[in-house]
Amino acid sequence: MRRLRRVGSAGGVALTALLVASVAGAAGGTTSVDGPADATTAAARLRPLRSFTVVAGGDVLTENAVLAAGAAHAGPGERYDFAPVFLPVRPIVESADLAICHMEIPIGRRGERPGVYGRSPFGGNLLLAPIEIASGLRDTGFDRCTTASNHSNDLGPVGIDSTLDAFDTIGLTHTGTARTAAEAEAPQGVVVGGVAVAHLSFTRYSNTNRPADGWRLNYAASVDDIAASVRTARAAGAEVVILSLHVSRELDSQPSAADRAFVTQLTAAVPIDLVVEHGPHVVQPVEQVNGAWVYWSVGNFVSGMGQPGATRYGPPTLDGLLARVVFAEQVGGGFRAEASAILVCNEIVDRTVHPALATLADPGISASLRAELERCVERTRPVVPGATTATG
Repeated sequence: MRRLRRVGSAGGVALTALLVASVAGAAGGTTSVDGPADATTAAARLRPLRSFTVVAGGDVLTENAVLAAGAAHAGPGERYDFAPVFLPVRPIVESADLAICHMEIPIGRRGERPGVYGRSPFGGNLLLAPIEIASGLRDTGFDRCTTASNHSNDLGPVGIDSTLDAFDTIGLTHTGTARTAAEAEAPQGVVVGGVAVAHLSFTRYSNTNRPADGWRLNYAASVDDIAASVRTARAAGAEVVILSLHVSRELDSQPSAADRAFVTQLTAAVPIDLVVEHGPHVVQPVEQVNGAWVYWSVGNFVSGMGQPGATRYGPPTLDGLLARVVFAEQVGGGFRAEASAILVCNEIVDRTVHPALATLADPGISASLRAELERCVERTRPVVPGATTATG
């Protein structure tokens, strides 16, 4: 049974007002806010300290192998069912108070053909995912998806619109692209366990020309583009800021010098608590930069990459991380973040997404799956050692 959703959307002043009202009605607990004795801080002193857990996954790409896996699980009258592909990681995703997915490619409308829709002028295929991927992510326990990526504009405005319509239909919130200017300007706030959280999604490059209406895609040409949004979110009452960032350099096991410089400058300019990066399609280290936890790349959540004999997207593209961060309110104010990484691996044939160590602990798995997962662990250990010890 799906867990009760604990994430509520809110924006701007309304978000702040919601928190003031919630703490004013609480009694008991530990002092968590110091400062002048105004109505807000006085109310906050009466409530328990708050905490919440975030889980964020890697790129979701429905290439041919993934489509075949979804089709194999489909019931009568269905085209695809992706929930069984993600079933092994569902307990980890569902355990989070805020579970975030990254939908790298547009989602089509009901009955629309998924797959390749030509070549990008800058390289790479123009891709469309089937609408069934949205319900597969929801049924796995994800609450919210980011949509700013190099593929966001693959099918133009119609692809952006159909993606967000698909999420709205099944109740997944989203950030990164927009159907209207008003939607783009709306504060990206959610309330998680009574905490005002701003969650932003940006991309640093695009496979196509950017949309004619710039507000359709959160594109970061400079640090200032993101910093302005962070300042707006903080001014609106955000207590924690999470940034999902899509970057351009693929397949390297370390962040590029340009990427490292960008994030270092950004986190020095504005207070960000967590940065989760997508785009390299392989895992990269987890570090703290100016006090912010940075997952330099969480790799792929699911993709058709890593096929035997692949010359470019080889075996490391089968691997990904679930970023797991626990935010705990401190007595003196603010939130402390504890970060960990859970290794997930795509099974080559049927694309099932496994939590590597948990599945390896099952004595009943096949010898071939055990060998696949052991290779996944060995590839990841030199890059993110902690991911080969955490089971979720």
